[in-house]
Amino acid sequence: MRRFVLTEFPLAERRVFLRVDFNVPLKGDMILNERKIIASLPTIGLLLEKKCTVILATHLGRPEGKRVKGLQTALLIESLRRHLPNTPIIALPDCIGKSVRDAIVNGNHESIYLLENLRFYKEEEENDLAFAHALADLAEFYVNDAFGVHSAHASVDAITRFLPSAAGFLVERELLQLSKALQPERPAAWIMGGAKLDKVDLIQQALRNADQILVGGALAFSFLRAKGYQVGHSKVDQESITIAEKILRKREARKIILPLDFVAAKSFSQTTKTEIVSFGEIEPDQICLDLGPRTITLFKQQLRQAKTIVWNGPLGYFEWAKFATATREIARYIASLTATTICGGGETAEAIERYHVQDKMTHVSTGGGAALLFLSGKKIPAITALEKNYLKFKRKILRD
Repeated sequence: MRRFVLTEFPLAERRVFLRVDFNVPLKGDMILNERKIIASLPTIGLLLEKKCTVILATHLGRPEGKRVKGLQTALLIESLRRHLPNTPIIALPDCIGKSVRDAIVNGNHESIYLLENLRFYKEEEENDLAFAHALADLAEFYVNDAFGVHSAHASVDAITRFLPSAAGFLVERELLQLSKALQPERPAAWIMGGAKLDKVDLIQQALRNADQILVGGALAFSFLRAKGYQVGHSKVDQESITIAEKILRKREARKIILPLDFVAAKSFSQTTKTEIVSFGEIEPDQICLDLGPRTITLFKQQLRQAKTIVWNGPLGYFEWAKFATATREIARYIASLTATTICGGGETAEAIERYHVQDKMTHVSTGGGAALLFLSGKKIPAITALEKNYLKFKRKILRD
């Protein structure tokens, strides 16, 4: 279905409610990673070019409907002013209400008004219609540039009932690039890692769209147990094993490539002694925390000929350097290839940035859960809302 894009809107000198995802990692009042802020700068830039009043709205952390001092959006001001040094940026004390609206309506064009944390109101996550109407009352147009917000919240769903609504450049880029995973240039390889086999729909898409599925991380242990192998104390649960058994009965399961060896230890510790063990020789008292060298070599061989690579989930407990070898080696190897490389999931993006290869990937999604939903073939509520909005407002906008 169609949705409005920025270039279709008569935005000159209008008030625009711009929903972004500036839910950045914080340490005290210091931003640890500005990637999400930087990703929305093109959309902000276009609105400023058109002399819009930009009403910037985001959530920050999980305040659960309460005002939390360490989660105020004023923490973002310094970063925004550094990236937009010639633009007046005003932090407002709330996100709804008469005083907020008056400040915006009576303010200058080509300015940014940063609203307070949307999730200070429980109505945001409840997709409350009255709260959404109060947000919409601040603006004349709505733009969603918050791909990472994949649940039906008031500022991405209900608000679209009241204002002509468009997708921002970040959202459009996410949808364009992630679509390449579902309609890939062949051969296509999917790398699937992470901790749990709770991605049944994602695996179904991989079986449909991939030629090889390379399985690592704790995900591998469910498949090994389903095949009758012991995995020691490695992370696994019965529900995941049952799911793996069903998947392995499918004809397409021949595409699944499991690890040949692991880095195993007797305890979960950064200083524990390790050894390389084959997949069929894991001792009852061992826990496997990374892929072994034979598996890394095998995965590289499988990836070498791929024209599309989709990666979701780290391949070991990469938070500790001792068990980050497979994730690091595969990230750097993928970065050296000419294939289209699409990376989704929060931990995957974290790993790619840690090894400084993000600029060598075709696309690293800003939305962990949203990317997984899209790659799983599911609808994202915020995108569906934009499609409905197009049907509601297309005559008015296209006429104007």
